[in-house]
Amino acid sequence: MSVLPEPAILAAFIAASLILIITPGPDMTLFLGQTINGGRARGFASMFGATAGLLVHSMLAAFGLSALLVASATAFTAIKIAGAGYLLWLAVQAIRHGSSLSLRSGKSVRTSLYRAFAMGFGVDMLNPKIVMFFLTFLPQFVSASDPEAPAKLLTLGLLYTLLTPPICAPMILGAERFAAAMRNSPRLMRAFDWSFAGLMSAFAARLLFARAN
Repeated sequence: MSVLPEPAILAAFIAASLILIITPGPDMTLFLGQTINGGRARGFASMFGATAGLLVHSMLAAFGLSALLVASATAFTAIKIAGAGYLLWLAVQAIRHGSSLSLRSGKSVRTSLYRAFAMGFGVDMLNPKIVMFFLTFLPQFVSASDPEAPAKLLTLGLLYTLLTPPICAPMILGAERFAAAMRNSPRLMRAFDWSFAGLMSAFAARLLFARAN
C-alpha cells in the first residue's frame, strides 16, 4: 500500500504547490506586514498561525472528500469536474485583477506573538476561498478509482502544509527586500499572475480533456 501518488503526479503536485505558495495573497500580506512593522518574531508567529490554518483546511478537505469518495465515486468525479470550472475561474480572476499584495509600512504596534499567531490562523480559517480551493485542488491529483485515494488525499494535504514554512521563512528573513522587489516590479507581479493562471488552466484542461476521452 502506498499513500503517495505516482512519481509523475507527485512531482506535478509539488511544482504546483510551490507556485501557489509563492503567489501573493492575504496570508503573505499578513506575515510580511507583521515582519516589517513588528520584527521577524511576529512574522514567524503569523506564518505559523497561517500554516496551522492550512493544516486544518487540508485535513477537513481530505476527510470530507474521502467520505464523499466512499459514498459515491460518481459524486467525487462530479466534484472534480466542477472543480475544473472553479480553477479556470481563478485563472481568469488572476489575469483580470492581479495579485493581492498590499504592504504598508507604519508605526510598530505592540502585538503579542500569540496574537500574531491568532491573526495568521484567522486569515486562513475565515477565508471561504481557501475552503473552496482545497476542495477543488486536491482531487485533481487523485483518481476516483484508486483504492488508496482517501489516504492519498490526506497525504497531499499534509504535504502542501509542510511545504509552506520552508518557502515562506526566507521571505520573512528578507522581508524588506522581498516586499520592495514585489512592490517595485510590476513585471514580477504579473509573472506570478500568469504562472498562477497558467497552472489553474492546465489543471482544468487536463481534467476536462481526460473526461472527454
